[in-house]
Amino acid sequence: MISINNLSFHFGSRPMYEDASLHIKPKDKIGLIGLNGTGKSTLLRLIVGEYTPDSGSIQMSRDTTTGFLNQDLLSYETHESILSVAMQAFGEALHLQAEIDKVLVEFENNFHDDLVDKLAQLQERFEALGGYTMQAEAEAILEGLGFSTAELQQPLASFSGGWRMRVMLAKILLQKPSLLLLDEPTNHLDLPSIKWLEAYLERYEGAVVIVSHDREFLDRTTNTTVEVSGGKLNLYPGNYSFYVEEKALRNEIQKGAYENQQAQIRQAERFIERFKAKATKAKQAQSRQKMLDRMDRIEEVAPEAAKVNFSFRFNVQPGRHILRLEHMSKAFGEKVIFRDTNVHIERGDKVALIGANGKGKSTLLRIIAGTEPIKGKRELGHNVILSFYAQHQLEALNIENDMLTELQQAGSGKTEVELRTILGSFLFTGDEVYKKIKVLSGGEKSRVALAKTLISEANFLMLDEPTNHLDMQSVNILIQALQQYEGTFVVISHDRYFVENVATKIWYIEDFQLKEYPGTYHEYEAWQEKREREVKKEIAAEPVAKPEKQPREKSELTQLTNQLKQLNRRVSEVEKEVQQLEQELAVQEKQLADPQVFGDIAKLQQATQDFESIKLKLDKKQDEWESLMLQAEEIETKIAD
Repeated sequence: MISINNLSFHFGSRPMYEDASLHIKPKDKIGLIGLNGTGKSTLLRLIVGEYTPDSGSIQMSRDTTTGFLNQDLLSYETHESILSVAMQAFGEALHLQAEIDKVLVEFENNFHDDLVDKLAQLQERFEALGGYTMQAEAEAILEGLGFSTAELQQPLASFSGGWRMRVMLAKILLQKPSLLLLDEPTNHLDLPSIKWLEAYLERYEGAVVIVSHDREFLDRTTNTTVEVSGGKLNLYPGNYSFYVEEKALRNEIQKGAYENQQAQIRQAERFIERFKAKATKAKQAQSRQKMLDRMDRIEEVAPEAAKVNFSFRFNVQPGRHILRLEHMSKAFGEKVIFRDTNVHIERGDKVALIGANGKGKSTLLRIIAGTEPIKGKRELGHNVILSFYAQHQLEALNIENDMLTELQQAGSGKTEVELRTILGSFLFTGDEVYKKIKVLSGGEKSRVALAKTLISEANFLMLDEPTNHLDMQSVNILIQALQQYEGTFVVISHDRYFVENVATKIWYIEDFQLKEYPGTYHEYEAWQEKREREVKKEIAAEPVAKPEKQPREKSELTQLTNQLKQLNRRVSEVEKEVQQLEQELAVQEKQLADPQVFGDIAKLQQATQDFESIKLKLDKKQDEWESLMLQAEEIETKIAD
């Protein structure tokens, strides 16, 4: 489908790719990952032809079509309705519709056979292109992405940037290209829309390449991970969680190989240094020097991701009750947000507020902060010190300050060494702390604003979408900081991995009330899915008498028993195959641990390939065993009934 061979590309003097290669096959679902600035978005632009490689090639089959979602689409403006914009995806069908309308007008004055034939041909082609269902399809996708039916006829220009991006995403999905290129598609989506997109991409018949910092989204939508690192494209045959495990294994193997090679190099260098001037050994010394010159050097494993090594403390301890809202109501004109609801926040609460956009999440945070008027009672607890982070905090940064000065002016009283340590935790090291705010990227500004929030001596934090514009490494840093934070916080986020790792309570808004689930996000999600299943069962249930159970035919029982015997035999066979593969895997692990293998690159590569091949076979056999056991369990249930 697409073949990238020996690709090299530079921005000015900065190398982005050097001899990088990748093959994208039909139906591949690829997660493209890497640190900010490594060239992920650049690769997508190279694929669609916006950039030209310095060397190498990107070859695409003739029938390949591409759809590219990128942040540049935010600049598109029109007063056409969002439904019309989305339906631009059906260019040929819309043109045919206009032709059909013209022919129908002609029929009023000129009804002849040629015109009838022309209309029949136009209608046949129109139907083949899905013309009769295109509006319904566009409406379904727009509503799946969060638009109400009433909003479909509103002009695109009346929506904010995030909602416009959803329209452009809908248009690209409706085009159904053979290759979808999605650059941070979840940035402007709320949780229900993210889940809808996951389900859509799971069914999507073409290939997909996704750049995203949302690891849960990548886990649910991709089956291959490509890491951009050191100008190369490193492929891992699994989703993001697989990549994390496999990367650790590869690093362990590479670390052992690197250490063995370094020991060989040191030994050879000592020999050369000792005997290069000795006539009887000079030839051997020269031979070893040539060996060193020809040696393919193994790279040292890059250090682990940065870790927060600063404790975010505060001097004033609050009372037990942080905040209470009693009989609180809020409306904007006729639009009701809350109606007679209560909110209680206790010391030590770690709360995530989730749900669809437009339900009132940000409004609630402003109410808690005391900046939004309400009907009802708001009572702030004793010694509570608030700090509120939202996207507008980025605009509040003094762009003429450097990062260190910005934190010094936050009034925390911390020393320069402490502030440099904090900035180091947020990936700003060395002289980078003297960079002016005005030259920072959006993600870098977000990290500075978050650092300011966390050092503010506040014992109660409110964070509105803090992971926006952060890459995975920065999200992990924020997770660590909040896990260490000893105070209370309420956070709004659509990043499920982030929420799962920081929150112990889940808030959601339902029927104009704030409701609470006392557990983690994954527990809440399982509970919510169970609720939805029960509601569907109640709707589907009919108030009719249950028919009496009929006696089972003997032939049916015999058939089920025979099926169960066959399944049990196959289960035994697969169990033996699993044991055999586990033994082979153990042998291969010993092979990888052999120092002689580390010293030979070819042997190391072959041993690694063999290990991964056996591991893949073992995973498939284990999946087969689980499937067989489930089938056997179903048949046993039928027999028992």
